[in-house]
Amino acid sequence: MTASPLQRGDFFYTLRPMYVLPLQDISCTNDLLPFTSTRSVLGIRMGILTLSEKWMLLLGLNGFMLNKNPSAPSLPANILPTRALAARIREEANRELFHPAGQGPFNQAAIDRIITHGRLIRYPWHIFQHNAEALLEDFELITTGRESQPIPPSVRAINPEAIFIEAGANVQHCVLNASTGPIYIGPKAEIMEGSLVRGPFAACEGATVKMGAKIYGATTLGPYSTGGGEIKNTVFFGYSNKGHDGYLGDAVIGEWCNLGAGTSASNLKNNAGTIRVWHPASGSYLDAGQKCGLLMGDYSRTAINTSFDSGTLTGVCCNIFGAGVPPKYIPDFSWGHNGSVRYEWDKAIRDIASWKKMKNQIFTDSQVLRLKHIFESL
Repeated sequence: MTASPLQRGDFFYTLRPMYVLPLQDISCTNDLLPFTSTRSVLGIRMGILTLSEKWMLLLGLNGFMLNKNPSAPSLPANILPTRALAARIREEANRELFHPAGQGPFNQAAIDRIITHGRLIRYPWHIFQHNAEALLEDFELITTGRESQPIPPSVRAINPEAIFIEAGANVQHCVLNASTGPIYIGPKAEIMEGSLVRGPFAACEGATVKMGAKIYGATTLGPYSTGGGEIKNTVFFGYSNKGHDGYLGDAVIGEWCNLGAGTSASNLKNNAGTIRVWHPASGSYLDAGQKCGLLMGDYSRTAINTSFDSGTLTGVCCNIFGAGVPPKYIPDFSWGHNGSVRYEWDKAIRDIASWKKMKNQIFTDSQVLRLKHIFESL
């Protein structure tokens, strides 16, 4: 049996003994709402792995920590971990001149030098804007030195050297085009017949690409997510569904979301102008570039044939249905079409538990408490 990437010790790079990379999420959590309402910044998924999983592979299981002391020199937790960045961190850890008695190597000067070599994921739209970079990085990190399962004869593979299939994946009668970027298919993932997949692309553990789906890079289907219809440059964190026809592009979908059949989201204005997205922390709209689709927080769902404007942001636990196009900002725990009615607490918790049961997962007490905090702060 092939070991999981997170179990293979040859990937672990440790810092100098007794030194742990300090990370802080105080300065970046609010800018990444709604995705940081329900998780740490380190729980954000880009490429194949979460930021935390990337650090585990690059620095070792105990090579980093979250530092809650705002005055202590720390690297922002929203910096994208890469092999080059890890090499720079190890270099700084070994610079004797930054090791005064009783201090570690990561003083502010060292932190500042490290930051100049990294990429900050400051706003939600940066997650999809830099997902191609993260996919290429993770593909090399996970697959180097390992052997892919054979590509089945029924699969039309283009540039097969850039396709990696984990043991237990089911891939048949589809087209995998890795000429534009690598394709990673995780354990227990399934690519159904008639699917057209263009890299860079990742189907993480247990993910499913439905029959006849058209998926463009740079797309990530997180663990046990479902992708169908037409999808482009989109990140699904995990356990979310877009199982039917409809378009989704330049988007980020949190965990435990469900897009009803025919749901589509614009990612481009009719005048090709700059798209502005609501920024809850500042209470204002910020420029997100020329292309930006749907940004959906955890536990949110849409009815069939829901249509979203470009740059729409929905909060956590929204049940979106009704006639017409929803507003560009839908607050947490919204019920219905325009965000003016609140989702009742008991109904919201009951519905989430039902969705989790469909994927053999349990709604934990800590998850309920976190949502309760969000609900009571509205």
